[in-house]
Amino acid sequence: MLPRHRSLRELAPDWTRAFERANHGIELGQTALPVLLLVCLLVVPSLKLRGKVEADEMSFKPQRLYYDGQPQASTSNKTFQSVNPATEEVLADVGVASNADVDQAVKAAQRAFPAWSRTPHVARARILLKAVQLLRERNDEIARVETADTGKPFSETSTVDVTTGADVLEYFASMVAGGGLNGETVQLRDDAWVYTKKAPLGVCAGIGAWNYPIQIALWKSAPCLAAGNTMVYKPSEFTPLHGEILADLYTQAGLPAGVFNVVHGAGDVGAYLTAHPAIAKVSFTGQVATGKKVAGSAAGCMKYVTMELGGKSPFIVLPDAELDSAVDGAILANFFSTGQVCTNGTRVFVPSSMKTDFESLLLKKMQYVRAGDVMDPATNFGPLVSDVHYKKVTDYIRHGIEQDKAKLLYGGLEKPKASSSSASFDKGYWITPTIFTDCRDEMKIVQEEIFGPVMSILYYETVDEVVRRANETPLGLAAGVFTQNINLAHRVIDQLEAGITWINSWGESPAEMSVGGWKQSGVGVENGRRGIEAWVRTKSTLVDMSGVVATSFTKL
Repeated sequence: MLPRHRSLRELAPDWTRAFERANHGIELGQTALPVLLLVCLLVVPSLKLRGKVEADEMSFKPQRLYYDGQPQASTSNKTFQSVNPATEEVLADVGVASNADVDQAVKAAQRAFPAWSRTPHVARARILLKAVQLLRERNDEIARVETADTGKPFSETSTVDVTTGADVLEYFASMVAGGGLNGETVQLRDDAWVYTKKAPLGVCAGIGAWNYPIQIALWKSAPCLAAGNTMVYKPSEFTPLHGEILADLYTQAGLPAGVFNVVHGAGDVGAYLTAHPAIAKVSFTGQVATGKKVAGSAAGCMKYVTMELGGKSPFIVLPDAELDSAVDGAILANFFSTGQVCTNGTRVFVPSSMKTDFESLLLKKMQYVRAGDVMDPATNFGPLVSDVHYKKVTDYIRHGIEQDKAKLLYGGLEKPKASSSSASFDKGYWITPTIFTDCRDEMKIVQEEIFGPVMSILYYETVDEVVRRANETPLGLAAGVFTQNINLAHRVIDQLEAGITWINSWGESPAEMSVGGWKQSGVGVENGRRGIEAWVRTKSTLVDMSGVVATSFTKL
């Protein structure tokens, strides 16, 4: 998800007409479309860009587990490899946690919990804010690691991934320092009242995802630690390199040993961790099918859960929408981060009357989606994260062509065109952004989450029709509309069955905004004021100082 709009002048010193149209004259910091749409996807050719960012030699020491405040060797004697998706080069060997290793990490978190949970809110916040400072000071360094590990362009990781994670950590640290975890008092009678206290849950498990590794690690650990819990975190096995970096950064900031711990491995390690009897809560980001298994396992011990799962979100262009902004939004909602975003608006609903104009402008603007050297600031489209995922996405494209018989408007199974002569796609999991049009609701590419850069355009006749069709899915993560009629926008948004919605924008998710899915897209929310409530439990106490016990067991 994208950050709030900030530092735009540093990113884009020259404004283009397209940018001005999208802003509609609104002041900087209140732009109508997310900043990355304008800077990373559309207007870069018109900007005075810095020269290519040179990456350091990307080699990493073997990645270890991290608990008790320091790196730890795995006892399993098993490893897996982190691979650069852009080049297929091996970045590092990563130690796999054994069950005994997970037990040790959980025990470290248990030992740390009593003291950390009793640490005054302001003192906890001071440590977390120091971590925010370190994250921002090391932004580009960490972003380069994220680019190597995920394949995402540096133009994205340096402006989104670390930044949005740091923003959330700052938000929750500031919240608890300002009394955000205070309870309430209710007077019942002159001599009786009720008060509540919010208490941390205990040792929590965080299961990360590969599309926004450092961001998701921070979105989970920030409210968890701010609320006084401790955490054992497992990164995705596809993008593990941020784990030890974040754990070490927390330690440098002053976080006590055992408060944040990291274990590595695939699904079996995650399953053992989330089923561990000492875990009080599981926060999981990933596929719906896996989320159901994790939630089912947690239910056996009545654990708290937060599930951020998949979506097949409707992007609705209403008949009065400003065409330029709607096309910009559709490109952002489908091709940012190579389409590997859970909230992607991959079902693009367009009025039949706008078909010719919409497709014509869309094809014209696709030239601004630029694959290339991921360290080049002009590149805004990278490879898919892994060979496994590449095969999955290309199978969907092939199915769309051969089985669904959808009309291929753009892209397909060929490698992308290089944006510069220095770029090469001989190695890596590169794919061309793909657009299908004249799609039907029953098509597989329309019904199932692809999690790649594949847009399906569907045409409709009436607003009532598009609302009905938009809701015909078991998922309900996100939805959005583009229109110049704010009353119509609110009416349609109110009818859409999704937990995250946008009007004339897409993807922006500031720390203050609670986000969570409806239907099978998730349980609970992350971020915002409601986000921290998922990491505490409430104790209610009634006090009666009248000296009289209200009872029916008295002398007659």
